[in-house]
Amino acid sequence: MFKKILVPTDGSPLSDKAINAAIEFAKAMGGELVTLCVAEPYVYSALVEGAGVFPMDSVAYDEKAQEIAQHNVDKAAALARAQGVTCKTAVALSFSPYEEIVRTAESSACDVIFMASHGRKGLNKLFVGSETQKVLAHSTIPVLVFR
Repeated sequence: MFKKILVPTDGSPLSDKAINAAIEFAKAMGGELVTLCVAEPYVYSALVEGAGVFPMDSVAYDEKAQEIAQHNVDKAAALARAQGVTCKTAVALSFSPYEEIVRTAESSACDVIFMASHGRKGLNKLFVGSETQKVLAHSTIPVLVFR
């Protein structure tokens, strides 16, 4: 059945809910976890007001984003280890989190993805988009969504 579970995290309490459920499930099934956090790189736009004024060095920004992402997956791995569940971690830097999630699920030979959905509604969902919806549309393996 489901022996290898991918759990993407953004460090939010809702992601923690998916992590805890995945740990519990993996423990009951004798499975293992792969946790992933996708850090979004520095966004530079020459069209913004004040273009040419860089409030932060892009390299420093990317390093800090990856540091935060690593902290998120390390936290999940520590929770899993405390319950006796094997957990591998991965961090990616990408403008397209859903692609990294699907790619990691495939490359890690995962059987299922446990992930959170922030439940955006109305225009916010339309403009912001839903990484969860994109994963559902592009994944070839089952996806369990937590709200």
